[in-house]
Amino acid sequence: MIDTHCHLDCFDNIDEVVKCMDGIMITSGYNDVSNKKVLELVEKYENVYGTLGIHPEEVDENFDISFIENNLKNNKIVAIGEIGLDYHYKDDNKEKQKEVFKLQLDLAQKYDLPIIVHSRDAIFDTYNILKEYNLRGTIHCFSSGTDMAQKFINLGYKIGIGGVVTFKNGKKLKEVVNNIDIKNMLIETDSPYLSPEPYRGKINEPKNVFYVLKEVANIKGISYNEALNITNQTAHDLFKIK
Repeated sequence: MIDTHCHLDCFDNIDEVVKCMDGIMITSGYNDVSNKKVLELVEKYENVYGTLGIHPEEVDENFDISFIENNLKNNKIVAIGEIGLDYHYKDDNKEKQKEVFKLQLDLAQKYDLPIIVHSRDAIFDTYNILKEYNLRGTIHCFSSGTDMAQKFINLGYKIGIGGVVTFKNGKKLKEVVNNIDIKNMLIETDSPYLSPEPYRGKINEPKNVFYVLKEVANIKGISYNEALNITNQTAHDLFKIK
């Protein structure tokens, strides 16, 4: 299994969490502190890869873009992220969010790296910015509809499918999964957040990516192993995991 998006630095029992995951984890940075932790984790654990980035909710804090750039040649750093736009809790800093987003997109372009995109209540601005670049990556924790998913796919992005797809009220995401090619999906947990059923409401872990993939396979009408092989190949191709 490959959990293409988690936050291992948020766990107190990281050793146990990693031990319980039979597969690969990609842990995402989101500010200066977490970016440094990501570098420690990818050195410590053979099956942990990382991404470095400044999350849109962090743009009003102090951050060091040069630290990210200086560590992009680490062969276990596989993307720039988590980056993007988030107007859910705060939208009076939209221009600052866009500025920091574009700074990191420029880095991705310079170093030919994929990106991990966070977009909440900002899907049109996110799309309009990304279409100005020739990049690849994943739209993490996708929450829009099929038409928007296809627009991002047409730009070269994969759609990040997480625990919401297992919820009874996750009909929109189930429809997206049903209507797009599984080759355009990446499976993720966003742990310790967004636990899938049957663990909804509890702390999420990378091992729970199993339940996400199981639901995707069910929706697509294929075996779990077929879904596993296809999504694993997509992750390997995008992130160049060795």
